[in-house]
Amino acid sequence: MIILGAILLILGLVLGISLLTTIGVILLVIGVVLALVGGMGRPVGGRRHWY
Repeated sequence: MIILGAILLILGLVLGISLLTTIGVILLVIGVVLALVGGMGRPVGGRRHWY
């Protein structure tokens, strides 16, 4: 999710499409939050490990 967010963010900035930039930032933030929460050992979405 982090990689997809970064790709969409870059594409949105290069192509000048603000919708792609917005979606990219949202996916990037959600991916980072899930990675941090999963790394702390808390279950995310019913899973012990988030791959």
